[in-house]
Amino acid sequence: MHRYRSHSCNDIRSDQAGETARLSGWVHRKRDHGNLLFVDLRDHYGITQCVLDSSSAIFAAVEAVRLESVICVTGRVVRRSAETINPNLPTGEVELQVESFEMLAPADPLPLQVNSDEDYGEEVRLRYRFLDLRRDKVHRNIILRSAVIASIRRRMVELGFMEFQTPILTSTSPEGARDFLVPSRLHPGQFYALPQAPQQ
Repeated sequence: MHRYRSHSCNDIRSDQAGETARLSGWVHRKRDHGNLLFVDLRDHYGITQCVLDSSSAIFAAVEAVRLESVICVTGRVVRRSAETINPNLPTGEVELQVESFEMLAPADPLPLQVNSDEDYGEEVRLRYRFLDLRRDKVHRNIILRSAVIASIRRRMVELGFMEFQTPILTSTSPEGARDFLVPSRLHPGQFYALPQAPQQ
């Protein structure tokens, strides 16, 4: 079995009940029902519900994990009872009964909730962009943008177009690296600079 996963968090289905699976991802949501702890584990592909019984030796450790921590869990795939099936998830007919758990990257307290659609304002969202990009709406927009660009590129190539990446001239920025300067033809004594980083 792979070190971190045997399936993505969108792969497991009811016909795999009884099999052992290993998943890795972000802790999206936790629900403590006393004797049972439910953890929604999320990766790029989807969400799988994981469950632990209070008699488990790792119950307290998983219960203490903060949201958005990255964990790896291994356990047995079981079918959910009819009344607990979630039709909104592709994995909604099953859950993973966790038998072992590994913390891969603990999270600090979150300045904004990834599992919420609450509007935190542009300033907070831009300051914590690495969290904002994990939120469902933004994540779906990124995937859609990638699909649209890939479709345009494919259609253009099919029509015989070619794609070139040429050097970009821009104003200099104080990043500490040495600039590659290009004299301006229209403005004597002034220069353009080749960008130092892709984000420019």
